[in-house]
Amino acid sequence: MATFSMQATPTDAASWVELARRAEAAGFDALLAGDHPGDVTSPFVALAAAASVTSTIGLGSYVSNLGVREPMLLATDVATLDLVSGGRARLGVGAGHTPGEWRAVGRERPDVAGRVRRCVAVAEAVRALLDGASVTVDSAELTMYDAVLRAPRPVQDRIPLTMGTANSTLLRWAGGHADVVGLTGFGRTLADGHQHEARWRADQIEAQLACVAAGAAGRSDPPALEALVQTVVVTDDAEAAAAEQARRNGMTVTELLATPFVLIGTVDEIVTAVAEHEKRWGVTRFTVRRDALDPLTPVLARLP
Repeated sequence: MATFSMQATPTDAASWVELARRAEAAGFDALLAGDHPGDVTSPFVALAAAASVTSTIGLGSYVSNLGVREPMLLATDVATLDLVSGGRARLGVGAGHTPGEWRAVGRERPDVAGRVRRCVAVAEAVRALLDGASVTVDSAELTMYDAVLRAPRPVQDRIPLTMGTANSTLLRWAGGHADVVGLTGFGRTLADGHQHEARWRADQIEAQLACVAAGAAGRSDPPALEALVQTVVVTDDAEAAAAEQARRNGMTVTELLATPFVLIGTVDEIVTAVAEHEKRWGVTRFTVRRDALDPLTPVLARLP
């Protein structure tokens, strides 16, 4: 069964709580807040506000930059959100690609391998803290001594963990340890430090899924696969609506419409595409942006 989550960030109190209510009523599985310190609101403060006006929808960061987040502080935020929401917290994490976010906390962004090592170290430490373990780490990437999250303790036995990435090493780690693997479709970070090249071709997706499968070998409960959807358009002319994005990405329209990173077409065509993405790629979860709420509401009503 396919599920949809919505990623958004508040611009004011009234519209944020209304969005949370509407997303829950429409059948979204989770409301997710971006985590880019200095550029967006604090995700956990925003999600706590959303918790106060909802009762069932999941609430989580998407994704927290583990390059600049410290494990004890992040684990405390997540556990607090779980407490005040009655057990609805999620945790999405990533390696952190934006150089300015590293510099803002007094660090220079390391190379890819360094970011990956830091991400894994922090993810494992946060997971252990939320599970109630004592954590000591002394490495180039992370230093902690006898850290224990005594309070608050999460309501859930296990906070669901999503690793959002396109990096092969992190995909393998996520295959072995995460509850959800968030396929971002991101390639090389562009000069602005925010945008990315796209890795949306079929061979690129298959290579990413092979990494997840290798990491998940031996697991009795392999992670769910989730796609970060960049474009949602309900239209009677999918080819015309997809043409410009396909050109920018160096793909044919047919190739673009076959990826799980866009949902373009009539309601019937999008429902069919969602089923095809599960059949072809194993993707059963989709994260969309705020502007997809109205277009996707009739789609959610049609999903089995």
